[in-house]
Amino acid sequence: MNPITKYRISTSTLRWLEVILAERFGHEWRLSRVELGLCLELEAATGAIIFDSIQDCPPHVQPDQACTRWYPEREGWNAALDDALPAPGVALLPTPLIEKRGKDYLVHYDILGLMYWVLARIEEIGSKDLDNHNRFPATSSHAYKYNYLERPIVDEWLHILGQVIQRVWPQLKLKQHQFSIKLSHDVDSPSLYAFKSWPTIVRMMSGHLLRRHDLKAFVTAPFVKLATGDKLHSVDPYNTFDWIMDQSEKYGLTSAFYFICGQTKPVYDADYKPGHPIIRELIRRIHNRGHEIGIHPSYNTYIEPDLIKEEVERLKKICAKEHIEQSQWGGRMHYLRWEHPTTLQAWDAAGMTYDSTLGYADQPGFRCGTCYEYPAFDPVTDRMLDLRIRPLIAMESTVIDDCYMGLGTGEAALSKFKQLKNACRAFNGSFTLLWHNSQLETHAKRELYRHTLTS
Repeated sequence: MNPITKYRISTSTLRWLEVILAERFGHEWRLSRVELGLCLELEAATGAIIFDSIQDCPPHVQPDQACTRWYPEREGWNAALDDALPAPGVALLPTPLIEKRGKDYLVHYDILGLMYWVLARIEEIGSKDLDNHNRFPATSSHAYKYNYLERPIVDEWLHILGQVIQRVWPQLKLKQHQFSIKLSHDVDSPSLYAFKSWPTIVRMMSGHLLRRHDLKAFVTAPFVKLATGDKLHSVDPYNTFDWIMDQSEKYGLTSAFYFICGQTKPVYDADYKPGHPIIRELIRRIHNRGHEIGIHPSYNTYIEPDLIKEEVERLKKICAKEHIEQSQWGGRMHYLRWEHPTTLQAWDAAGMTYDSTLGYADQPGFRCGTCYEYPAFDPVTDRMLDLRIRPLIAMESTVIDDCYMGLGTGEAALSKFKQLKNACRAFNGSFTLLWHNSQLETHAKRELYRHTLTS
């Protein structure tokens, strides 16, 4: 038996789903078990929505589950994206899928089980199909295998559920949401040269001259190393922070900058210390301009809760010394390393407000099936956490770099970013974009970034 089959739709799960439904639609909802399955009711109102395909252990937890398509417009329902809605967990759906029975409606697809399976990331628990950084890759996911990774599948089914709600309670006004862009920047390398040793600088200069024939970079390397004082030098190729903030402010956005505050594997971690005067000046400057400071836990912390907490506390102490106060503290794991739910538990234990790790490195899209932030749920301990999940939809290197999609910096890359952004816009959700400060060193990358924000 697959170990994840023990995770069931419990009473705690139902309470968590009620919170998600309240956040999405407004109002107070009650989910309860009835003879037919699960019943969704509105406080102090008649009528109900009954999900009669619920199983105590949903079929969605099976790794080899099927997937079919449902065509809502053929049955009088509106599709938000296109009229071929993926239905994971089943090979065949009844017709009609949604039926009116008196004042109630019956739904013959396990929407609630789908929400649980996708949002709580059940398929990742205990997975051994990992990449070279021990990450659960997109290519191991059901969404990739059945070609719906670039669709917010949970949002699509909630869009259908919202229509059912309005038929049961036609006078009810549902909560309205606004499309937004959430920008974040992992500060892996704040400077290309300032924190490098002189032997490393010499090797870099050799590469600039002999392999790339770049005389400007050959001269810039020692100049920046020598000329950097108590702040990043203006000609440092990776010092794009003010440009990033200029763009954000121009378009009414806020950027979050996530800093590495430890070193658990030098070859992959940062070459700077968070308490260095240069970094402290950068943190002050970001805060003074109204942007956000966050944590980027070092490479091996994803399975070490105590180390995550230690690095969070280190960042907060530095910020306190700089008189920086924030209403929320969030961030993202370095290299998007994540072991579920170990890393989730660690973020919650560290007292973080939100995490924005849950996207894939190898493919962009909707790892969590949604473009909405939502409360985290731990299926192992069977409880809702104080932590919130802010799903990552796209990372620039996933789209641009040859080791991943390899779309470069031209129209193909922009088209992919626009496609994902428009999918979020269709549901008035949030397009969460990660763009490293060190990936804006060329005019082409800056233009791609700017067009991604404005298109």
